[in-house]
Amino acid sequence: MTIIIGFVITLGCVIGGYMAMGGHVDVLVQPFELVIIGGAGIGSFIMANPMKTVKDSGKALVEAFKYQVPKEREYLDVLGVLYSLMRDLRTKSRNEIEAHIDNPEESTIFQSAPTVLKNKELTTFICDYVRLIIIGNARSHEIEALMDEEMETMLADKMKPYNAMTVMSDSFPAIGIVAAVLGVIKALGRINESPEVLGGLIGAALVGTMLGIFLSYCFCSPLTSQIKIVRTKQHRLYIIVKQTLLAYMNGSVPQVALEYGRKTISGGDRPSIDAVEQEMMNPGGEKAA
Repeated sequence: MTIIIGFVITLGCVIGGYMAMGGHVDVLVQPFELVIIGGAGIGSFIMANPMKTVKDSGKALVEAFKYQVPKEREYLDVLGVLYSLMRDLRTKSRNEIEAHIDNPEESTIFQSAPTVLKNKELTTFICDYVRLIIIGNARSHEIEALMDEEMETMLADKMKPYNAMTVMSDSFPAIGIVAAVLGVIKALGRINESPEVLGGLIGAALVGTMLGIFLSYCFCSPLTSQIKIVRTKQHRLYIIVKQTLLAYMNGSVPQVALEYGRKTISGGDRPSIDAVEQEMMNPGGEKAA
C-alpha cells in the first residue's frame, strides 16, 4: 500500500508541477516511447537472467507490494518450535526427536506453528540442524560456520531479484536516450514541416529521456529497495534459529537460549518477554487452544 501511495504522490507532484508551469499534459502522452523503453528494459532483463530469477522477481514484487515481512506471530511460532525441540532434546529419546524432524508435517510441534510449517525452507533449516545436534559429534563453532555458509548462500539467492532489477533500473536512463534519439531521427525525417510540427516532434522525443529517468529513479529504484527490505527481514528468521540453537549447544537452558534468538529481532518487531513466555506455555497461541 505504501508503494502505491508513494507512487501516486510522486506522479501527482511531477505532473502537477509540470502543469503549474504551463505545460500541456497531452505532450507527455507518448505511448510508443513507453513501449520502446519498457520493452527494451524488460527484454534486456529476460536476456540477462535465468528464468528462475525472472519468476522469483515476480514473486518478490508481489511480496514488496504486500510488504510480506514476518509479523509477531511468525517470530513467536519460530521461537515456540525451537523451545519445544530444545525441551524434548533434554528430556526425550533420540527416536522421539527424530520423529518430529523426519516428518515435520505430522509433528505436533510443527503443527502448532503453521507459519513455520508453511515455510518449507525454514522448516528444513531447523530440522537439519536439530538433526546435527542429535548426532552429537559436531562442535558448536563448526555448526556456526556451516550455518553462516548456508545462510549466506540462501541470502544471495533471495537477493537475485533485487540485483537483477537494480541493473534494469540503472539501464532505463540510457534506454530513454535511445528512445529520444529515435524520436529526433523521426523529427529530422520531417525537417521540411512547419516549426509547430517540428516542435511537437522534438518535444515528443525528449519525453523519452524524461520517461527513462522517471522509470529508473521514481519507480524501479524504490521498488528494488522495498524488495531488499522485505527479503532481508524474511531472512531474519534464520538468524533467530541460528543464535538460539548455538546458545543451546553452548550450554544454555532452552528458556535462556530463546532470549539469544529474541534479541536478534529488531526492536520495533521484537516480541516481549511475556509474549515469549506465554508461547512456551501455550505453543501456537489461540490456534492451539
